[in-house]
Amino acid sequence: MEKTWVDFKAVKNAVSIEAVLGRYAVKVYRVNKEHVRGKCPLPSHTSAVSKLSFIANTAKNVWSCKSESCVAAREGKTGGNVLDFVALMERCSIKEAAEKLASWFGVRAELPVAAASTMKEAPAKAAGPTPAPAVESPKEEGENPPLKFTLKGVDLAHPYLGDRGIAEGTAALFGAGFFPGNGLMKGRVVIPIENERGELVAYVGRAIGGGEPKYKFPPGFKKTLVLYNLVRALKAPDARRVVVVEGFFGTMKVHQAGFPCVVGLMGSTLSEAQEKLLSEHFREAVLLLDGDEAGREGTAQIAARLVHKVFVKALDLPDGKQPDSLSAEEVRGLLGNL
Repeated sequence: MEKTWVDFKAVKNAVSIEAVLGRYAVKVYRVNKEHVRGKCPLPSHTSAVSKLSFIANTAKNVWSCKSESCVAAREGKTGGNVLDFVALMERCSIKEAAEKLASWFGVRAELPVAAASTMKEAPAKAAGPTPAPAVESPKEEGENPPLKFTLKGVDLAHPYLGDRGIAEGTAALFGAGFFPGNGLMKGRVVIPIENERGELVAYVGRAIGGGEPKYKFPPGFKKTLVLYNLVRALKAPDARRVVVVEGFFGTMKVHQAGFPCVVGLMGSTLSEAQEKLLSEHFREAVLLLDGDEAGREGTAQIAARLVHKVFVKALDLPDGKQPDSLSAEEVRGLLGNL
Protein backbone atom coordinates (compact mmCIF):
# COMPACT_ATOMS: atom_id res chain seq x y z
CA MET A 1 0.00 0.00 0.00
CA GLU A 2 1.40 3.41 -1.00
CA LYS A 3 2.32 5.65 1.88
CA THR A 4 0.54 9.00 2.05
CA TRP A 5 1.47 12.40 3.40
CA VAL A 6 -0.65 15.34 4.47
CA ASP A 7 -0.71 18.42 2.27
CA PHE A 8 -0.24 21.14 4.90
CA LYS A 9 -0.79 23.91 2.38
CA ALA A 10 -4.15 22.46 1.30
CA VAL A 11 -5.32 22.33 4.90
CA LYS A 12 -4.22 25.89 5.67
CA ASN A 13 -5.89 27.21 2.51
CA ALA A 14 -9.13 25.38 3.21
CA VAL A 15 -9.62 26.05 6.93
CA SER A 16 -9.86 29.58 8.30
CA ILE A 17 -8.63 30.59 11.72
CA GLU A 18 -12.17 31.79 12.46
CA ALA A 19 -13.53 28.31 11.78
CA VAL A 20 -10.97 26.75 14.11
CA LEU A 21 -11.74 29.27 16.85
CA GLY A 22 -15.42 28.45 16.40
CA ARG A 23 -14.76 24.75 16.88
CA TYR A 24 -12.99 25.44 20.16
CA ALA A 25 -15.75 27.87 21.19
CA VAL A 26 -13.25 30.71 21.60
CA LYS A 27 -15.05 34.00 22.08
CA VAL A 28 -13.45 36.81 20.10
CA TYR A 29 -14.37 40.41 19.33
CA ARG A 30 -13.91 42.01 15.92
CA VAL A 31 -11.43 44.86 16.11
CA ASN A 32 -11.55 45.83 12.45
CA LYS A 33 -12.09 44.27 9.05
CA GLU A 34 -9.06 41.98 9.34
CA HIS A 35 -8.55 41.39 13.08
CA VAL A 36 -10.39 39.69 15.94
CA ARG A 37 -9.27 39.65 19.56
CA GLY A 38 -10.04 37.79 22.76
CA LYS A 39 -8.73 35.85 25.75
CA CYS A 40 -5.94 33.45 24.86
CA PRO A 41 -7.24 29.84 24.91
CA LEU A 42 -3.83 28.17 24.66
CA PRO A 43 -2.85 25.72 27.43
CA SER A 44 0.45 27.60 27.74
CA HIS A 45 -1.28 30.85 28.73
CA THR A 46 -0.91 31.63 32.44
CA SER A 47 -0.37 35.40 32.36
CA ALA A 48 -2.99 36.89 34.66
CA VAL A 49 -2.61 40.46 33.42
CA SER A 50 -2.91 39.63 29.69
CA LYS A 51 -6.69 39.52 29.43
CA LEU A 52 -7.12 40.08 25.68
CA SER A 53 -3.73 39.11 24.35
CA PHE A 54 -4.91 36.73 21.63
CA ILE A 55 -5.22 38.32 18.18
CA ALA A 56 -6.06 36.67 14.85
CA ASN A 57 -5.59 38.19 11.41
CA THR A 58 -8.45 36.73 9.37
CA ALA A 59 -7.05 38.00 6.07
CA LYS A 60 -3.64 36.36 6.53
CA ASN A 61 -5.14 33.42 8.46
CA VAL A 62 -2.64 33.68 11.30
CA TRP A 63 -2.77 34.34 15.04
CA SER A 64 -0.54 35.60 17.84
CA CYS A 65 -0.34 35.88 21.60
CA LYS A 66 2.45 38.07 22.99
CA SER A 67 1.87 37.25 26.63
CA GLU A 68 5.00 36.34 28.57
CA SER A 69 3.79 32.83 29.32
CA CYS A 70 2.94 31.89 25.72
CA VAL A 71 6.08 33.45 24.27
CA ALA A 72 8.24 31.67 26.85
CA ALA A 73 6.50 28.34 26.25
CA ARG A 74 7.18 28.63 22.50
CA GLU A 75 10.80 29.74 22.86
CA GLY A 76 10.15 33.28 21.69
CA LYS A 77 7.57 32.57 18.99
CA THR A 78 4.54 34.84 19.23
CA GLY A 79 2.10 33.11 16.90
CA GLY A 80 1.52 30.90 13.88
CA ASN A 81 -1.10 29.45 11.53
CA VAL A 82 -4.06 27.11 12.02
CA LEU A 83 -1.77 24.06 12.16
CA ASP A 84 0.31 25.58 14.95
CA PHE A 85 -2.82 26.54 16.87
CA VAL A 86 -4.36 23.05 16.78
CA ALA A 87 -1.01 21.43 17.58
CA LEU A 88 -0.76 23.57 20.72
CA MET A 89 -4.39 23.04 21.74
CA GLU A 90 -4.25 19.28 21.21
CA ARG A 91 -0.61 18.89 22.34
CA CYS A 92 0.20 17.01 19.16
CA SER A 93 2.52 17.26 16.16
CA ILE A 94 1.92 19.50 13.15
CA LYS A 95 1.14 16.44 11.02
CA GLU A 96 -1.41 15.21 13.56
CA ALA A 97 -2.90 18.71 13.69
CA ALA A 98 -3.27 18.72 9.90
CA GLU A 99 -4.94 15.31 9.99
CA LYS A 100 -7.37 16.47 12.66
CA LEU A 101 -8.27 19.62 10.71
CA ALA A 102 -8.75 17.63 7.51
CA SER A 103 -11.06 15.24 9.34
CA TRP A 104 -13.03 17.95 11.16
CA PHE A 105 -13.64 20.11 8.11
CA GLY A 106 -13.83 17.55 5.33
CA VAL A 107 -10.64 18.61 3.57
CA ARG A 108 -8.99 16.23 1.10
CA ALA A 109 -5.34 16.66 2.00
CA GLU A 110 -3.57 13.36 1.33
CA LEU A 111 -0.60 13.25 -1.05
CA PRO A 112 1.22 10.19 -2.41
CA VAL A 113 4.89 10.00 -1.47
CA ALA A 114 6.05 11.00 -4.95
CA ALA A 115 4.09 14.23 -4.87
CA ALA A 116 4.83 14.99 -1.23
CA SER A 117 8.56 14.64 -1.70
CA THR A 118 8.59 17.57 -4.14
CA MET A 119 6.64 19.92 -1.89
CA LYS A 120 7.66 22.14 1.01
CA GLU A 121 5.40 23.77 3.53
CA ALA A 122 4.83 27.36 2.45
CA PRO A 123 4.51 30.20 4.96
CA ALA A 124 1.12 31.82 5.45
CA LYS A 125 0.47 34.32 2.67
CA ALA A 126 -0.94 37.80 3.13
CA ALA A 127 -3.75 37.05 0.72
CA GLY A 128 -7.47 37.66 0.88
CA PRO A 129 -9.84 35.74 3.16
CA THR A 130 -9.38 31.99 3.07
CA PRO A 131 -12.09 30.06 1.26
CA ALA A 132 -14.67 28.10 3.21
CA PRO A 133 -13.88 24.42 3.82
CA ALA A 134 -14.98 22.02 1.09
CA VAL A 135 -17.95 20.64 3.02
CA GLU A 136 -20.82 19.30 1.01
CA SER A 137 -24.26 20.47 2.04
CA PRO A 138 -27.64 18.89 1.30
CA LYS A 139 -29.04 19.99 -2.03
CA GLU A 140 -32.61 21.06 -2.36
CA GLU A 141 -34.93 21.95 -5.18
CA GLY A 142 -38.50 23.14 -5.52
CA GLU A 143 -40.56 24.33 -2.58
CA ASN A 144 -42.90 23.20 0.16
CA PRO A 145 -46.39 24.34 -0.84
CA PRO A 146 -48.66 25.61 1.97
CA LEU A 147 -51.12 23.06 3.35
CA LYS A 148 -54.79 23.48 2.57
CA PHE A 149 -55.88 22.06 5.93
CA THR A 150 -55.16 22.13 9.64
CA LEU A 151 -55.48 19.20 12.00
CA LYS A 152 -58.37 19.44 14.46
CA GLY A 153 -58.70 18.01 17.93
CA VAL A 154 -54.99 18.16 18.80
CA ASP A 155 -54.50 17.52 22.53
CA LEU A 156 -52.03 20.14 23.76
CA ALA A 157 -52.06 18.74 27.30
CA HIS A 158 -51.13 15.15 26.48
CA PRO A 159 -48.92 13.55 29.19
CA TYR A 160 -46.16 12.81 26.66
CA LEU A 161 -45.41 16.53 26.37
CA GLY A 162 -45.22 16.92 30.12
CA ASP A 163 -42.87 13.95 30.33
CA ARG A 164 -40.60 15.73 27.83
CA GLY A 165 -40.60 18.83 30.02
CA ILE A 166 -42.82 20.85 27.69
CA ALA A 167 -45.26 23.12 29.55
CA GLU A 168 -48.81 23.33 28.27
CA GLY A 169 -48.36 27.00 27.40
CA THR A 170 -45.30 26.18 25.32
CA ALA A 171 -47.14 23.35 23.58
CA ALA A 172 -49.99 25.73 22.78
CA LEU A 173 -47.61 28.34 21.40
CA PHE A 174 -45.94 25.81 19.12
CA GLY A 175 -49.19 23.99 18.33
CA ALA A 176 -47.72 20.64 19.40
CA GLY A 177 -50.00 17.93 20.76
CA PHE A 178 -51.38 14.43 20.41
CA PHE A 179 -53.54 13.79 17.35
CA PRO A 180 -56.21 11.13 17.93
CA GLY A 181 -57.83 11.43 14.48
CA ASN A 182 -57.32 9.45 11.31
CA GLY A 183 -54.73 9.75 8.61
CA LEU A 184 -50.94 9.76 8.33
CA MET A 185 -50.39 11.28 11.78
CA LYS A 186 -52.92 9.18 13.70
CA GLY A 187 -51.79 8.37 17.24
CA ARG A 188 -48.73 10.62 17.11
CA VAL A 189 -47.68 13.90 18.71
CA VAL A 190 -47.90 16.33 15.83
CA ILE A 191 -45.69 19.39 15.38
CA PRO A 192 -46.68 22.06 12.84
CA ILE A 193 -43.90 23.42 10.60
CA GLU A 194 -44.06 26.85 8.97
CA ASN A 195 -41.91 28.43 6.30
CA GLU A 196 -40.21 31.84 6.60
CA ARG A 197 -43.47 33.55 5.57
CA GLY A 198 -45.43 31.91 8.37
CA GLU A 199 -47.31 29.54 6.06
CA LEU A 200 -48.09 26.07 7.41
CA VAL A 201 -46.25 23.64 5.14
CA ALA A 202 -46.24 20.34 7.05
CA TYR A 203 -46.96 18.39 10.20
CA VAL A 204 -44.34 16.02 11.53
CA GLY A 205 -45.51 13.21 13.80
CA ARG A 206 -43.52 11.95 16.81
CA ALA A 207 -44.22 8.35 17.80
CA ILE A 208 -45.03 7.68 21.44
CA GLY A 209 -44.52 4.42 23.27
CA GLY A 210 -41.61 3.26 21.16
CA GLY A 211 -43.34 3.26 17.78
CA GLU A 212 -41.43 3.43 14.50
CA PRO A 213 -40.43 5.49 12.70
CA LYS A 214 -39.65 7.84 15.56
CA TYR A 215 -40.46 10.89 13.40
CA LYS A 216 -42.78 10.70 10.43
CA PHE A 217 -42.58 13.40 7.77
CA PRO A 218 -45.22 13.71 5.05
CA PRO A 219 -44.25 12.48 1.56
CA GLY A 220 -42.60 15.16 -0.55
CA PHE A 221 -41.79 17.49 2.34
CA LYS A 222 -38.32 19.01 2.01
CA LYS A 223 -37.07 19.81 5.50
CA THR A 224 -33.83 21.26 4.10
CA LEU A 225 -35.80 24.28 2.86
CA VAL A 226 -37.03 25.23 6.33
CA LEU A 227 -35.71 26.36 9.69
CA TYR A 228 -38.09 25.19 12.38
CA ASN A 229 -39.52 28.09 14.44
CA LEU A 230 -37.95 30.78 12.23
CA VAL A 231 -41.04 33.01 12.19
CA ARG A 232 -41.30 33.12 15.99
CA ALA A 233 -37.54 33.62 16.31
CA LEU A 234 -37.67 36.68 14.06
CA LYS A 235 -40.27 38.24 16.36
CA ALA A 236 -38.13 37.76 19.49
CA PRO A 237 -36.99 40.90 21.40
CA ASP A 238 -33.36 40.33 20.42
CA ALA A 239 -33.55 38.77 16.98
CA ARG A 240 -29.92 39.48 16.10
CA ARG A 241 -28.52 36.42 17.89
CA VAL A 242 -30.11 33.05 17.16
CA VAL A 243 -29.60 29.77 19.00
CA VAL A 244 -29.39 26.84 16.58
CA VAL A 245 -30.34 23.35 17.78
CA GLU A 246 -31.09 20.08 16.01
CA GLY A 247 -34.60 19.09 16.97
CA PHE A 248 -38.15 20.16 17.65
CA PHE A 249 -38.23 19.56 21.40
CA GLY A 250 -34.81 21.13 21.85
CA THR A 251 -36.20 24.25 20.17
CA MET A 252 -39.17 24.27 22.52
CA LYS A 253 -37.03 23.76 25.63
CA VAL A 254 -34.65 26.60 24.74
CA HIS A 255 -37.60 28.89 24.01
CA GLN A 256 -39.27 27.86 27.26
CA ALA A 257 -36.10 28.67 29.20
CA GLY A 258 -36.31 32.30 28.09
CA PHE A 259 -34.48 32.33 24.74
CA PRO A 260 -37.20 32.74 22.10
CA CYS A 261 -34.78 33.43 19.25
CA VAL A 262 -34.09 29.76 18.55
CA VAL A 263 -34.42 27.60 15.44
CA GLY A 264 -34.15 23.90 14.70
CA LEU A 265 -32.30 22.33 11.78
CA MET A 266 -34.30 19.09 11.97
CA GLY A 267 -30.98 17.26 11.88
CA SER A 268 -27.26 17.82 12.43
CA THR A 269 -26.43 19.20 8.98
CA LEU A 270 -26.99 22.62 7.43
CA SER A 271 -28.46 22.90 3.94
CA GLU A 272 -27.72 25.71 1.51
CA ALA A 273 -31.23 27.09 2.00
CA GLN A 274 -30.91 27.02 5.79
CA GLU A 275 -27.49 28.70 5.59
CA LYS A 276 -29.02 31.47 3.50
CA LEU A 277 -31.89 31.95 5.95
CA LEU A 278 -29.50 32.24 8.89
CA SER A 279 -27.12 34.64 7.19
CA GLU A 280 -29.92 36.86 5.87
CA HIS A 281 -31.84 37.20 9.12
CA PHE A 282 -29.25 37.09 11.92
CA ARG A 283 -25.93 38.66 12.87
CA GLU A 284 -24.86 36.01 15.39
CA ALA A 285 -25.44 32.26 15.69
CA VAL A 286 -24.96 30.14 18.80
CA LEU A 287 -24.60 26.47 17.88
CA LEU A 288 -26.09 24.14 20.50
CA LEU A 289 -26.17 20.77 18.81
CA ASP A 290 -26.37 17.38 20.52
CA GLY A 291 -23.49 16.04 22.57
CA ASP A 292 -22.69 13.10 20.31
CA GLU A 293 -20.40 12.40 17.36
CA ALA A 294 -22.92 13.58 14.77
CA GLY A 295 -23.63 16.75 16.72
CA ARG A 296 -19.96 17.62 17.16
CA GLU A 297 -19.12 16.94 13.51
CA GLY A 298 -22.14 19.01 12.50
CA THR A 299 -21.06 21.84 14.78
CA ALA A 300 -17.59 21.95 13.22
CA GLN A 301 -18.87 21.94 9.66
CA ILE A 302 -21.65 24.46 10.28
CA ALA A 303 -19.32 26.82 12.13
CA ALA A 304 -16.83 26.63 9.27
CA ARG A 305 -19.47 27.72 6.79
CA LEU A 306 -21.29 30.34 8.84
CA VAL A 307 -18.24 32.07 10.27
CA HIS A 308 -17.68 33.88 6.97
CA LYS A 309 -21.14 35.42 7.19
CA VAL A 310 -22.13 35.81 10.85
CA PHE A 311 -20.45 35.75 14.26
CA VAL A 312 -20.47 32.14 15.48
CA LYS A 313 -20.30 30.75 19.00
CA ALA A 314 -20.17 26.96 19.37
CA LEU A 315 -21.19 25.33 22.64
CA ASP A 316 -20.21 21.74 23.44
CA LEU A 317 -22.67 19.63 25.43
CA PRO A 318 -21.46 16.69 27.53
CA ASP A 319 -21.62 13.21 26.00
CA GLY A 320 -25.17 12.01 25.62
CA LYS A 321 -26.74 15.36 26.43
CA GLN A 322 -29.21 17.10 24.12
CA PRO A 323 -30.90 20.50 24.46
CA ASP A 324 -34.27 18.81 25.00
CA SER A 325 -32.85 16.87 27.97
CA LEU A 326 -31.67 20.01 29.76
CA SER A 327 -33.59 21.79 32.51
CA ALA A 328 -34.43 25.47 32.18
CA GLU A 329 -31.68 26.23 34.69
CA GLU A 330 -29.12 24.30 32.66
CA VAL A 331 -30.14 26.11 29.46
CA ARG A 332 -29.87 29.47 31.19
CA GLY A 333 -26.48 28.46 32.57
CA LEU A 334 -25.23 27.78 29.06
CA LEU A 335 -26.80 30.76 27.30
CA GLY A 336 -27.29 33.36 30.02
CA ASN A 337 -23.83 34.92 29.77
CA LEU A 338 -23.66 35.26 25.97
